[in-house]
Amino acid sequence: MATVEKMPMLAEGYDKLSTELKRLRAERPLIVDAIEEARAHGDLSENAEYHAAKERQGQIEASISDIEDKLSRAQIIDPTTLSGDKVVFGATVTLLDEDDKPVRYQIVGQTEADANAGRISYNSPLGRALIGRRVEDEVEVTVPSGDRYYLVSKIEFI
Repeated sequence: MATVEKMPMLAEGYDKLSTELKRLRAERPLIVDAIEEARAHGDLSENAEYHAAKERQGQIEASISDIEDKLSRAQIIDPTTLSGDKVVFGATVTLLDEDDKPVRYQIVGQTEADANAGRISYNSPLGRALIGRRVEDEVEVTVPSGDRYYLVSKIEFI
């Protein structure tokens, strides 16, 4: 029997997906109306409006299915309830790069990742390298631009 892989995420990420799912479900009837209107224009083989509406309907249904799958497998984690001296999902980690410049990342789920906002996926190369590390551990990460080295200087659960 196949096991369903849980998808860890923060409550914020779960709420964001739920909101997007509601928005897509609300768009469904509008697409059906657009398809009906385009059908009324006659010959479907040369009807660009009809084909565009059908394509949009397919995109919406695929997105709804994907989001429903993610939400059904969601395992919501609250970082404020966590503690310890190891990097785990939800932890906020301060690293020192090779120039002793501090960089700070929170380990989050795939749907919540945004490196520019300091949120990296636990599945990213750096995220995988950090999981299980402690303060003062050195981390080597291979990224497209080459090898990077970091020192874990602080682990927080905020």
